[in-house]
Parts: sequence; C-alpha cells; structure tokens
Amino acid sequence: MFSSERLKGIDVFVCVADCGSFQAAAERMSLTGSAVSKGIARLEGRLGVRLFHRTTRRLSLTDAGTAFYRTCTGVLSDLEEAELSLHAENSELRGRIRIDLPGAFGRQQALPVILRFAQEHALLVPHITFSDRFIDPVEENVDIVVRIGGSDIWPDTLGHRYLGSEWHIFCASPAYLSKHGTPVTERDLQQHQCIAYGWTDGTVNPWSFSGKHPGEIVRRAIDAKFVVGDGEGLVIAVAAGCGIAQLPSWLVKRQLEEGTLVEVLPHLATNGLAINLVWIKSRQALPKVSALVETLAANLMPSANNIQ
Repeated sequence: MFSSERLKGIDVFVCVADCGSFQAAAERMSLTGSAVSKGIARLEGRLGVRLFHRTTRRLSLTDAGTAFYRTCTGVLSDLEEAELSLHAENSELRGRIRIDLPGAFGRQQALPVILRFAQEHALLVPHITFSDRFIDPVEENVDIVVRIGGSDIWPDTLGHRYLGSEWHIFCASPAYLSKHGTPVTERDLQQHQCIAYGWTDGTVNPWSFSGKHPGEIVRRAIDAKFVVGDGEGLVIAVAAGCGIAQLPSWLVKRQLEEGTLVEVLPHLATNGLAINLVWIKSRQALPKVSALVETLAANLMPSANNIQ
C-alpha cells in the first residue's frame, strides 16, 4: 500500500538540487535554512543513503542522489501534467515541456518551429536540449525527441512518426574545384581530398552510393583527408576549400543558393538517414505534447523529405 510518507521531502530535495545550496532553496521555498537541512536529513535517514556530497564550498549530488533526482523530477512532472490535464480542454497550453534535438538539424530546422510555437502559447515553458546521441525519453524524462537515424522498431512506451529521409549530395567550394578539378565519376573521388563525418571513438561514417538495382543504396568506407565530428563543422571545412564532402541538402541549402558551395556528381545523390519524431506515449494525451508533435510533424516534413 502506498504511504504518503514517501512524498515528504521530495519537493525540498528537488529544490536543493536545482538551487545548489540549502540557503538558496530555503529562500525560494520561503523556509528557514534549518528547516531545509532537517528535511534533507530526514529524507536521507528514511532512504538510508546520502543524497548530497557536502563541503564548506559546494554541494553536489551523489550517484544515488542523481538517480533519485531523476525519478523525483519525473514524479513531480507527472503530477503537474495530471493536474493540468484535468482542465486542459478549457485552458491554454501551459507548463514545462522537454524537447531534445540533434545538433545541426535541431538548430536550423526544428528550433525555429518550436520558438514560433512557444511565442503563440505564452504559458508554455519549453526546455530544449541538443544532443546527437540516442536517448531513452522515458528514462531521461524528455517529452519529445527528434532524431536523424535510429531503429525502425520502437518500444511500446514511445510514440513515433517517420518524417522522411535526408537527401545526400556531394559538395565542394568553387576554389577547391578550380584548383583540383571537378570529379565526373565515382572513381574520380579517389583522386580528391575527402571530408567525412567521424565519431569520438575514432570511427568514420561511410558514404552512400546508388547500387546496381533501383532504390538500392550501398555504403562504402572512404579514405578521408579530414574527419570532422559535427555537421556544421563539415560545412565550414568544405567552404574553406579543404575538399569534397557528402552532406544532407538541408544543411547546405543557403550555401548552395549563395554560391559558396557547389554540388558535384549530382547523379550520385542518394537518400540518407531517416528523420524521426519520437515522444512518450503516455503523455500524448496532454494537449501541449500532442499539439507540439503535430506542429513539428507538419513543419519538418517538407524539410525532411528528400530536399533537392
């Protein structure tokens, strides 16, 4: 049977963790410093673990405290959402909503959509983060995630919508082509400086090429002269005349229009990675989540589906 004792001290604990000190938390909650300190002590005694590392200069979460903080923020968020959903039909979208976006695509394509959406709903509080790693939205308490690539199979806890796929093209700067010549065939790439995307573990993304059969895509490793672990960094390297790169067309649309980059080997352009919109299914009934999911889907689909 659930005991209300388990809820005691959770709000104080989360506030201390957010503020970084007992005194700051006390001021935010209109409590005395002693009351906050005693509340944390009672909570640690009940749990049987230390939640904070305490020194004279700083306060930080222990490993157990970090895990408990993640759970507590999820519980408080669920309570807030349950309360908001009771009167959601007759009220404006409101409350905190967490969104995690991939770096370059998130900044260029998704962020402007979210900012416009937030400006239309003044009571909404977006918490937007950027990361290219694959995350578990449930474990990390993220309402909506946009990802490039990923599995075609999603767990039952998540809602998912496929938005389309990138269109991968080969690009170089006019200065590079003037100096090194323009490749005409795939074989010509072996004589050029290639710039590839790489990961922190040292692996390098292969390039995609059309296969022998219609719709077939073959991924081949390349001998890269430069390896850059960021999409926008790749664009900078190509624009600087360092070589040829295979890039999603949405990432270089402006540079192609301005003429600072030039597409080469257009007959070798291929579909790239899938762009996916993922959300916590249990929160889809919340108007703020369902509305933002629909807004992102409607506005990202034209950008995601094979920009050419």
